[in-house]
Amino acid sequence: MNYIIPVSRIKYEFNLKNSTKFSGILPFLQFLERMKIQQTFRGFDCLKKDNAKFPLSKIFVYLIAGWMADCSRMFHFQSLQNDPLIRAFLGGKCPHYTLLSKDLLRLEKIEDAAIEFKERVMDIIEPWLDSDLILDFDSSVETVYGNQEGAKIGVNPHKPGRKSYHPLLVFEGKSHLCLNGVLRPGNVHSADNGIEFAEETYRLLSAQYLIRYARFDKGFGGEKFYSYWEQRKINYAGKLKWTSRLKKYVENDNSPWIRYVDDELIVIEGKTVYYQATSWEKPRRVAVIRKADKYEEDQLQLFDFLWDYEAIVTT
Repeated sequence: MNYIIPVSRIKYEFNLKNSTKFSGILPFLQFLERMKIQQTFRGFDCLKKDNAKFPLSKIFVYLIAGWMADCSRMFHFQSLQNDPLIRAFLGGKCPHYTLLSKDLLRLEKIEDAAIEFKERVMDIIEPWLDSDLILDFDSSVETVYGNQEGAKIGVNPHKPGRKSYHPLLVFEGKSHLCLNGVLRPGNVHSADNGIEFAEETYRLLSAQYLIRYARFDKGFGGEKFYSYWEQRKINYAGKLKWTSRLKKYVENDNSPWIRYVDDELIVIEGKTVYYQATSWEKPRRVAVIRKADKYEEDQLQLFDFLWDYEAIVTT
């Protein structure tokens, strides 16, 4: 990156003289500089004139730095643009905050701009990955305060009745790096477009990487989602809702419980059953785990309500 002052050469000391609330971001800026992240987005610079003072690649880096500095809205960048550390990082001057939205709208000129971004980000991530991968699928509820584009009222356990987003995410289980994500309105279910999202993630990864396992929460269950991994011969483990039907099936199963933990505080036991839910086309292997606080042995055998049960469908 062409800086007037390379961030790695910026001198700093631990005192409050002339400090700002953004001074703690220096290690992150050094990290961005070492990653040469601006070069990753050079391909988008063609959307502006060659002599543009702030090419899109620099705008993207500024947005990344700003989001890490808790600038969650475009107008928050107004307080960031005069910070001396950020200005040094960007080459002496920061773009006006009103320019950011205008530049992001330029991406509408690119077909499949989101995929282009994800491919560039994957180029950064892949060198840090092992050859064998574990995919962890998750979703989150992000509450908004206002009328942000795409936000809808849906299931929101933290702020019922508020508009929110319901992003879909996938992390690599060993490195914990985020491999893919998509922003969705708050009124969609966790599993909506889950297969398409998994397929997109699969295409983003280079052929040299082997997916060993997929792991997901109970919101991603369903015949189609399980079949997707089975057809690709990829092992998976997903949480199941502990229903009365499953509970009765486990109670009628004669296989013994295996005790895995037995200490002064807790008891954990498990067993495996082959169970077919009403929406499944075939029986599947289900690992059932139960745990309880340590009581006298006869109490645990006598009172089933003392146990907490969890179920995991797996290959």
